Amino acid sequence: MSFFGDLRTVLRGPRFRRLFGTRLASQFSDGVYQAGLAGFVFFNPEQHTSAGAVAMAFAVLLLPFSVVAPFAGVLIDRWPRRQVLLLSSLAKAGLTLACAALVYDGEGPAFFAVALVALSVNRFFLSGLSAGLPYVVPRQQLMMANAVTPTCGTVASSLGTGAGLAIGLLVGTGPLGTAGILTAAALGFAAAGLVSLSLGRRELGPHLEEEPEEVRAAVGDVVRGMVSGVRHIWSRPPARDGLATIGAHRVLFGISSLLTLLLYNNTFTGGGVAGLAGFSVSAGLLAAGFFLGAVATPWATARMSPGAWIRLQLLVAAAALAGFALPFSPALFPAAAFVLGFVSQGVKVTVDTLVQRHVDDAFRGRVFSVYDVLFNATFVLGAALVALLVPPSGVSVPVVAGMVAAYLLLGAAWAVRERRTALPAPGIPV
Repeated sequence: MSFFGDLRTVLRGPRFRRLFGTRLASQFSDGVYQAGLAGFVFFNPEQHTSAGAVAMAFAVLLLPFSVVAPFAGVLIDRWPRRQVLLLSSLAKAGLTLACAALVYDGEGPAFFAVALVALSVNRFFLSGLSAGLPYVVPRQQLMMANAVTPTCGTVASSLGTGAGLAIGLLVGTGPLGTAGILTAAALGFAAAGLVSLSLGRRELGPHLEEEPEEVRAAVGDVVRGMVSGVRHIWSRPPARDGLATIGAHRVLFGISSLLTLLLYNNTFTGGGVAGLAGFSVSAGLLAAGFFLGAVATPWATARMSPGAWIRLQLLVAAAALAGFALPFSPALFPAAAFVLGFVSQGVKVTVDTLVQRHVDDAFRGRVFSVYDVLFNATFVLGAALVALLVPPSGVSVPVVAGMVAAYLLLGAAWAVRERRTALPAPGIPV
């Protein structure tokens, strides 16, 4: 079935629609919020950003996700997940308003501290969405729901980023503009909290009385719960190999994000509003790639195995970087962003499905928390690895050539895996 056909099918369920609406409202607001932070931190017209500064900002803004995620996964396997969605949405709204007030003091410790707490709270929200999904769709529709909902959330976030960037272009990248963007994001978070109230308090689980005693005991210990989630993944090779691929890809995506910010801030433009405008074009094409990758994946995996589809996309990413990124041309670079967006979402949807197919419900919260740690920590790792190698201009042929080689090696690894391991047969769409 096509992406849109799958979406129509799962949208027939009223409980799914309520959870889906909560996701879209919050992730759109996430995009607006991230646009406000990006414009304020990266495209300050008073300075040109260095590679080290970009990597440090990525670390400050993303690494808390990796610290909070293990606790989020274990706790949402214990707390009513509807309450997690409601309270985290309201907390994000309040914290975002606090950020809006603090921008007038500049990029000080207080601003970053509040931003970090808001981003950390978001881990509870996203983990709660993933863990609650099996409660609102029939089991036979879980696969298609898993394919369409994160993708629509990513598209909503990208649209929110575009909306936030548009506000920034209209009112400027100074404190007043940033405060306006963040206030809009806060209103969106509050709206997401209101939408979550359409779900029953216990509607998203967990129902611990239905689980074995050893599961209830594991939930009581955060560290043990995280370890059990890792072991659960390790015992399921398709999920394990998929997550390893996501980790490697996110390292490369972190590198490409660092290069993109430097190029638009220091080379393609003079920075400030012009840099933000150029970056917005690439961000828009990246979002379009995300969407089309999600649409194409169900069609493709109906005709080939998930492993073959992952391999093909990795090779396409290598070709796109070689053809569109290596010239370091402002006319060609956005095309590389589009292809990487397509590959990123296509690989993620495929891996999400492999994980959903091969993990038990009692471990789903912890598994997706491990996924979150991997997703964010490897992104920061990628930026940190090349921060000392990339000049302020962002132009580095050896770094991009190394990325091309890495994608080729990943594609080759999946070719070997396809020959050695029996993956789901062709004709079973993701």
